[in-house]
Amino acid sequence: MTSTQVKASLELATPADTERLGRAVGQRLCPGDVVVLSGPLGAGKTVLARGIGTGLGIRGPVTSPTFVIAREHPTLPGGRGVPLVHVDAYRLGGMAELDDLDLDTDLLAAAVVVEWGEGIAERLADEHLLIRLQRPSGDADDTRIAQLCGPDRLIPDPACLAACGETRDP
Repeated sequence: MTSTQVKASLELATPADTERLGRAVGQRLCPGDVVVLSGPLGAGKTVLARGIGTGLGIRGPVTSPTFVIAREHPTLPGGRGVPLVHVDAYRLGGMAELDDLDLDTDLLAAAVVVEWGEGIAERLADEHLLIRLQRPSGDADDTRIAQLCGPDRLIPDPACLAACGETRDP
């Protein structure tokens, strides 16, 4: 089971910073990895997922899978060879409905990103990366705070995070 201890906290000033963080995460993912994205509506979960898709080198645009629940993105020719399964758990009633999506089969060959998955999607794998996105209170701009919890192998390198305004906990 993955620790919920915050390993890194980042200030993301723009959507481009959020996408850059996603790209750095995507470059670290392997088949079987699970990323759980948490945060309120409009926090940037889909922007982060789009960056993860870029880092994986997948085909097609990454858009919110709200109405289709799950969308599979195959890899580009010459890409990293890790497809992305992008899930929106917002409308799911719990673990039973998540199980109905048969994501454990996808985990054999793909990385799985689950928006709105905190509290239910963690059980898909022995370890996972949890990224919580929040807007600082009262901020009307694009600034977000990202907290990363999970195994060190899935936390991007400090040099990459520094470009996003990173602070890394010891």
